[in-house]
Amino acid sequence: MMILDVAATVCIGLLTGVEFAVSAFVNPVLWKLEPAAQAAAIRSFARLLGGVMPFWYGGCLLLLGIEAALRFRQPGFYLLIGAVAVWIAVIVLTLLFLVPINNRLAKMGTQDLSDAAAREHRQWDGRHRLRVAALIGAFVCLLLAVH
Repeated sequence: MMILDVAATVCIGLLTGVEFAVSAFVNPVLWKLEPAAQAAAIRSFARLLGGVMPFWYGGCLLLLGIEAALRFRQPGFYLLIGAVAVWIAVIVLTLLFLVPINNRLAKMGTQDLSDAAAREHRQWDGRHRLRVAALIGAFVCLLLAVH
């Protein structure tokens, strides 16, 4: 059980940290770049993270589900159910509201960042900040449940 606890904590903690870093550090730096460099960087990040994150989110959900199943009727079970519910909601809302924007940004041309693309990037970041808050909540539930 301890190995599962460590694996879940590390996987979810790292994902939450990466998502926080994107919002708190990466995007503010991107907004200061020249338009052509900004467009290239946004496109690169959108492609890279758009390819990796679905598997990472799925793996984290799997770990949370296993944690909840193995802790059925034990202390922390309802916290884990809450974390699973939040994680599922985050995935669904990401698919509905963030992935379409990310896909459009990943397919941007090499030209300067258009006003529409810049607006979409800011819209994505605003929604992403809500996702980060939810992920932190799920992570805290996991930590309280297993420690």
